[in-house]
Amino acid sequence: MQAMYLMVAVVVGMQQQPVVPRIVVPALAHAQVALQGLDALDALDALDALDALDGLDAVDAIDAVDTGDAGTLQDEQDPTDSLWRAARQALNRADYQSAASLYGDLAHRYPNASHAGDALYWAAFALYKNDNLDRARGLLITQQQRYRKAATLRDGDALLARVQAALAKQGDGEAAEWIRRHAQPAADTGRTRGGSCPGEDDDDDLRIAALNGLLQMDATSALPILKKVLAKRDACSAGLRRKAVFIVSQKHGGETEDILLDVARNDPDSEVRQQAVFWLSQVGSDRAVTALDSILRGATDPELQDKAIFALSQIHQGRAGQILRDYAANEHAPDEAREKAIFWLGQQRSPENAAFLRGLYAKLASEELKEKVIFSLSQMGGADNGRWLMDIALNEREPVEMRKKALFWVGQTGGNLDQLAGLYDRMQNQEMKEQLIFVYSQRHEAAALDQLIRIAKTEQNKELRKKAIFWLGQSHDPRAAQVLLEIINP
Repeated sequence: MQAMYLMVAVVVGMQQQPVVPRIVVPALAHAQVALQGLDALDALDALDALDALDGLDAVDAIDAVDTGDAGTLQDEQDPTDSLWRAARQALNRADYQSAASLYGDLAHRYPNASHAGDALYWAAFALYKNDNLDRARGLLITQQQRYRKAATLRDGDALLARVQAALAKQGDGEAAEWIRRHAQPAADTGRTRGGSCPGEDDDDDLRIAALNGLLQMDATSALPILKKVLAKRDACSAGLRRKAVFIVSQKHGGETEDILLDVARNDPDSEVRQQAVFWLSQVGSDRAVTALDSILRGATDPELQDKAIFALSQIHQGRAGQILRDYAANEHAPDEAREKAIFWLGQQRSPENAAFLRGLYAKLASEELKEKVIFSLSQMGGADNGRWLMDIALNEREPVEMRKKALFWVGQTGGNLDQLAGLYDRMQNQEMKEQLIFVYSQRHEAAALDQLIRIAKTEQNKELRKKAIFWLGQSHDPRAAQVLLEIINP
């Protein structure tokens, strides 16, 4: 799923982002992996991919190529090598005028060089960055006509669509006609070869780029074409439909809402439905809320439920919040989905949600759900939630694990240290005392260190003393070092 969003990210940044050659996609994967660690952001796959690309400029992509197989773009004996490197350095400095001149000179002087076609692409890219759109278009057309095996050919197609869209918005009739012609769906978008689908980006990237340009230029013409794309139900067109959903979402209005609702309910591809559900959160209308409620209650796909929960959490109107609260309290709903609802309620930080979660805790049987409530309330902050967490920590009728978690979050969220210090002697449970020692170790106030020193010196329980001594050893405070020396050399 993530790989597909590289294309969506290109579409998102159509007016600004460089088109990165596919031979450096492995380099981009490192940026993507860094974005996959937070479950809370799973619903933002498309935007995650965009962030990943934002961290890499066009020159990083060239560097990734150059440091790989030297034969990919250049031979050490190739006379164009120094010219290519000079052009790359100019691009690295964002000196687009020099970069365009150097890349263009390479392609003109050495038309038979192995990377002359790629030089045309980068020259066009530099010209595009400098708003020299006519010349950029000319170079990209030349690349299409003369260098059909260039590594950057398909990226050149996408850049050409971007250039044509920019020219069309300036009133260029030829560019507008090109956009309209290339935005039209193929006779068989779901083409198959020998019973299998081709790669989903075969021709899709160019058509999506053209559709995006058409939407910016003439939404009235673009939406019917997008509806035709989304009306397809074959497996081979699923990738194109995913991208089309994003394009539709960029046009605000009642028809956009109708299209997204239809896709969210009826598309056979789970990922297409999930994307439609996510973008419904940006619509935020009463109809969208009703549809999301229906999807949440009726869906059997856990990922679709997650997307619906996230979408509702992003709509800041009373009914959306009530739907999440009702779902979190629904004993018949899957626990994992209820956990997500509880989490997102905690992220909204409203007094209404806080009161609901505090009341919900006592009704829950699942320790996983209870733990999620504790976490969510800790993230909300506030005096009422802090007192509630402390009450859970002190309540001997609560399971020890819940008490420990509540105590941990009291310490992490700045709970009153005087109160925490006074708890140690009142606690009878050894596990709770161990947790308090850990809580003291995570605080930076002098009073917390005082507590650790006192425990290390006077605690009768050897295991607890050892834990206090261990955490003193992790401290960089000179007082801790002195106490450890005294314990070693009484």
